Amino acid sequence: MLIQLLPKLLPACFLFTGIIVSAQQKEIFLWPNGAPGSEGKTGKEKIRIYKGEQILSNIHRPSITVFLPAKEKARLNDTVGQATGAAVVVVPGGGHREIWMTHEGYNVAKWLSEKGIAAFVLKYRLAKDSNSIYTIDKEELADVQRAIRLVRNRAKEWTVDTARIGVMGFSAGGELAALAAMRFDYGNSNAADPIDRESSRPAFQGLIYPGNSARFEVVANAPPVFLLAGNNDDVATGIIDVYSKYKKANVPAELHIYSNAGHGFGIRENNTGGVAAWIDRFYDWLADRGFVNK
Repeated sequence: MLIQLLPKLLPACFLFTGIIVSAQQKEIFLWPNGAPGSEGKTGKEKIRIYKGEQILSNIHRPSITVFLPAKEKARLNDTVGQATGAAVVVVPGGGHREIWMTHEGYNVAKWLSEKGIAAFVLKYRLAKDSNSIYTIDKEELADVQRAIRLVRNRAKEWTVDTARIGVMGFSAGGELAALAAMRFDYGNSNAADPIDRESSRPAFQGLIYPGNSARFEVVANAPPVFLLAGNNDDVATGIIDVYSKYKKANVPAELHIYSNAGHGFGIRENNTGGVAAWIDRFYDWLADRGFVNK
């Protein structure tokens, strides 16, 4: 009970594995009046803590938690330093049963925001949670698409360049990020909801040890892809195949496999060796592709 109430007991800031998530990081519901497909679902969200990690389940009100860079690092039209206007929707993993929000969400978003990149950690509905009515390809994917549309809709407010909004996912979240890069649309101009008028196409995709990669395909106008995994992880073979698909389709792709890493490393204080700096390689790739100024 205490764990479930922790965010309410500490409204100003709360600490998980060295990352402080403060009141400045606002949580914004994707659908303020309730998500389509979640009608009548009133069960409380579950939060548990494991070795300092915040793990969520029983989610019916999907949201993004906003991590904005300092204004001097987020200017849209500067050509020097880290002023970029870039943004990343961060999709943590958890096997579609739960969401590991800290090492694959908050830690990543904080790192990105300190580099001048706006980051938005997605809390999405879970297809494999107990007694779930949701599916990966419908409600979970809809949450990712809605998050991208929402960031694009509020780009001016958040000092974001609408042409530089990408998605990064980990494990199950990597599957969702890949699906978002495969099944996007350009918005419904006649929609009553202005957010639904926005495109859901990500400008780039970062797939970090993504699950179920055999189903990934390269579609027309596919965004460039950054692929990364550990050699001691079964998903490594799959992402090599994904890289080959993108290479064959002449869509920009970059692949990293760390020889001494397994699954689920994310960003943790106790990461060691080359894999501890994996996100620097992602930043290098963003710079090479012109999404950030390094």
